[in-house]
Amino acid sequence: MWNQFFLLEEYTGTDTQYVGKLHTDQDKGDGNLKYILTGDGAGSLFVIDENTGDIHAAKKLDREEKSLYILRAKAIDRKTGRQVEPESEFIIKIHDINDNEPKFTKDLYTASVPEMSGVGIIKTALPDMSRENREQYQVVIQAKDMGGQMGGLSGTTTVNITLTDVNNNPPRFPQSTYQFHSPESAPLGTHLGRIKANDPDVGENAEMEYSIVEGDGADMFDVITDKDTQEGIITVKQNLDYENKMLYTLKVDASNTHPDPRFLHLGPFKDTAVVKISVEDIDEPPVFSKIFYVIEVDEDVKEGSIIGQVTAYDPDAMNNLIKYSVDRHTDMDRIFSIHSENGSIFTLKPLDRESTPWHNITITATEINNSKQSSHIPVFIRILDINDHAPEFAMYYETFVCENAKPGQLIQTVSVMDKDDPPRGHKFFFEPVPEFPLNPNFTIVDNKDNTAGIMTRKDGYSRNKMSTYLLPILIFDNDYPIQSSTGTLTIRVCACDNQGNMQSCNAEALVLSAGLSTGALIAILLCVVILLVLVVLFAALKRQRKKEPLIISKDDVRDNIVTYNDEGGGEEDTQAFDIGTLRNPEAREDSKLRRDVMPETIFQIRRTVPLWENIDVQDFIHRRLKENDSDPSAPPYDSLATYAYEGNDSIADSLSSLESPTADCNQDYDYLSDWGPRFKKLADMYGGDDSDRD
Repeated sequence: MWNQFFLLEEYTGTDTQYVGKLHTDQDKGDGNLKYILTGDGAGSLFVIDENTGDIHAAKKLDREEKSLYILRAKAIDRKTGRQVEPESEFIIKIHDINDNEPKFTKDLYTASVPEMSGVGIIKTALPDMSRENREQYQVVIQAKDMGGQMGGLSGTTTVNITLTDVNNNPPRFPQSTYQFHSPESAPLGTHLGRIKANDPDVGENAEMEYSIVEGDGADMFDVITDKDTQEGIITVKQNLDYENKMLYTLKVDASNTHPDPRFLHLGPFKDTAVVKISVEDIDEPPVFSKIFYVIEVDEDVKEGSIIGQVTAYDPDAMNNLIKYSVDRHTDMDRIFSIHSENGSIFTLKPLDRESTPWHNITITATEINNSKQSSHIPVFIRILDINDHAPEFAMYYETFVCENAKPGQLIQTVSVMDKDDPPRGHKFFFEPVPEFPLNPNFTIVDNKDNTAGIMTRKDGYSRNKMSTYLLPILIFDNDYPIQSSTGTLTIRVCACDNQGNMQSCNAEALVLSAGLSTGALIAILLCVVILLVLVVLFAALKRQRKKEPLIISKDDVRDNIVTYNDEGGGEEDTQAFDIGTLRNPEAREDSKLRRDVMPETIFQIRRTVPLWENIDVQDFIHRRLKENDSDPSAPPYDSLATYAYEGNDSIADSLSSLESPTADCNQDYDYLSDWGPRFKKLADMYGGDDSDRD
């Protein structure tokens, strides 16, 4: 029978501690049996006498480390090694003794309890303990076992107790009145000073907010709260003026932002202080009556005219006098100026809206007694439009008409542009020029939409007879005063296909289209060269046979050489003849004979047909060539025929200055201004005042 063994821990004797004895009925005492012990601690903690079966504890045991050991016992025959009993298991239990004092799980405990708290596990010994008086406490706690009886063990620990804060203190200003100073020129938002209310609480319980509750400066100043320092910052809210008010008084509140309802009975959690702000006077620059000026003026205003006025004043109590000037960096061309005393702006030069519709200048106002005090103001001058430009073609038109054109065909649509900008918009009209109201070739049709169409008026055109037509068109607007100009449209006659597409506009193309080959052209060219050589040889032989001078008489009016030998003397030093008759074929005498050859018959000069009645220049040249070719008097001599006469119907008459009157009085060229924009340069050169020409 196996029983449990019990053993006390922490044995302090000199010998090993006896645990128990193992014994089997097969043991006869003759020493034939052997006891063997196995299991927890066998051989190290527990040893057995293999002959007697006595078990001893070889070491001191600690129940707190291990309280139970399980072992197994065997009894074997020494001779045979056979077990005489089945293996059995038994238990050794360690009895506890009071060898450990009580221990706390921590060497140091930290606890916190809100101030003013009630009873707890660790409770305050005094009522209404204040954190502001003392925040940290240290308590030593002892624990005893055995119910505190004699012989028991004990342990101690330390508890650090911190009283946490509650919002039980209102903010309080350390002083009732604060004084600050501010210059009257302080910009908006300027910090004038800081005020701070004290609050013994900490954290969010000490957070506060400042506000202006009343005072004559509530609209002029503001207070903001610095969240980091819990200070109130006084700032400028509106512009200050020493001359208007020199002293302001404010009442500023400081209040907690997180009040605790449990302590509202202690009183209002805010405090009030008085803030006085003195405004300091400084010398200020002049002040304009406006922040900017806008002036409108017509572009035809005369030089020296007053177009507007600016005003400024000295805001200081001294009220110094002001002088005005134009910043020339904004008026490099010196178009405007200003009266230095009253600020009246006037023009120095003519204005032109089309070149510069706006002028942005800067006016400076400066105190006379202190030139360092000055102010600047922008002045925007808008130039109003006057109808001073005539309409003209919007572009250069390359117009052509087909040789096979029919009457009423549209060959070109023209539009115009005008530099002016009338308020009601542009409206243009198109008409033929009054000098030629009825054109036999083309018609001008006003489309009533600021464009005009050019229509053919006859059936077919010939490049052989007339390769180019000039069509003058009168254009005028509807603004006041009405401006007009004459635009000339150049119309070329071209060969076209059946669809009206242009193919060729050159007269030479008609010759090449005949289908001549290159060899034929070379043959024709050789014939012409041979003919010219024969003519030159014939003329040379005739000169050697009869050397008749070309100039027979001094009365010849064509080949005169006029020589000027000195720098002055007017016309008295010349022997020139009046060659006006050469310039005007109609002024030649009918009986005048040719001087370069001996005429056999008298050739009657035909009167020139007016240009407008027959505008075919090619036909005119052919007629003149035929007249010269039919002259039987002589072979063709080298002579020069100059045609410089405009014809009877020309509105300009002769353009030569040789027939101009030589009176002492100056000629009036004002009519050049009526000829339109093409003669504008001549009108400016000859149509100005005498002082300009000088």
